[in-house]
Amino acid sequence: MSQVLLQAGTKLLNALGRHSDLIMKAYINGSVKERDHSSKVLEQLVQLGVLWRPEAQSELRLKSAVRTLLEGSLQDERNRTINANVGASLASLKTLTEHYKEALHYNKFNEAAAHMSDLTEHVYQLSETLSNSVRVMFSRINNEFGYVSSVDAKIRENELAQQQVTDLLAQLECFRFDELSEIAGSNRELRHLLVVSLQQRFSKAAQELSVVQARLLDLLGRFREFQGRTRLLKGFLLHMEQQPDFAPGNYANLTNVPVLFNNSAATISHASADVNNVEHESDYQNMVATLTHIHKKRGTQDDGKPADIDVTEQATLSLEKEPLQKAVEAYFCDVIDSGQAKTALDYYEELDLEFDPEVWLYQVIGGYQALDDEEKQFFALEPHGMNDKIYTGNFYISDITLGLR
Repeated sequence: MSQVLLQAGTKLLNALGRHSDLIMKAYINGSVKERDHSSKVLEQLVQLGVLWRPEAQSELRLKSAVRTLLEGSLQDERNRTINANVGASLASLKTLTEHYKEALHYNKFNEAAAHMSDLTEHVYQLSETLSNSVRVMFSRINNEFGYVSSVDAKIRENELAQQQVTDLLAQLECFRFDELSEIAGSNRELRHLLVVSLQQRFSKAAQELSVVQARLLDLLGRFREFQGRTRLLKGFLLHMEQQPDFAPGNYANLTNVPVLFNNSAATISHASADVNNVEHESDYQNMVATLTHIHKKRGTQDDGKPADIDVTEQATLSLEKEPLQKAVEAYFCDVIDSGQAKTALDYYEELDLEFDPEVWLYQVIGGYQALDDEEKQFFALEPHGMNDKIYTGNFYISDITLGLR
């Protein structure tokens, strides 16, 4: 029997290859123009199950199986076929599993291998069906139903797609993995096919369908908005055609202004602190920290005597820079004078500075960051160090090179 199937399949594929032009024209046009082709060729394709005549007077058309093959392979965006018959596929899987277990029980290993091959094909076919259904949905959404022109048609296509998603989700509820696990038992191959493989496909399909459903609802809202604007514009154009001399009046001079023109702008309510908002907690702390504490002494009275005013010269307040900041500025000036790049630790050792080396490096970085943007462009700061061996993203600076650009 395998040899007969092999010969029949080879004959069918050869016919598809020889008459590919005829088949693609039938796929695009919907039917075959019989006057352009030989009657012998058409009869051969009918016998092979590629073409068929629905009625006696109708034209030849492609068989649904061939059209489905082309739609899936070409990823045709016009494809609206969604196979949601998951229940029948699961019933076939359970039947083939029982055949396989029975053949193993009676040591019929050839039959068991054949049943396992059929079972594997059915599982992968079911997985491919779910993937193809989701792919069809995404292709139609990404194209925003571009194969129809009007907004009303897009809304109808969107509603059809939503119904198909609902049907698919209802069919996914047919999966009972506890029952499939019990049927598979301790057989490793059966558990891999019926539990692991199907559960992975089920989880992925359920997640993708939830995304599809959300995007369909978003698209439907946009289409409804377009539809409302289109109706408003068409109504205005129709009104202008019926009353070409129409001119809007001065509504501001009317005693009774229409409600449409009598809407005032929304007023901004008074700001108030939301003490329950955790994100504002740091702002509240800063506000409280800036408050001035006033301590009033009770029981003290002014004796009415005038106070003496000290008019002597006050001491001059001098704002002197810290030695560390002066050393950083001297380091920058030394680089400018020499015109050569120099590391911070080399300069530190040359002058035998008394600061902590780590504090010195921090101050050099801070001094560079405190420069204006115009001054920064004259310097080039390059840190030297190494990444942490365990935790990624942590860079330890051991020295810094400062130079001129």
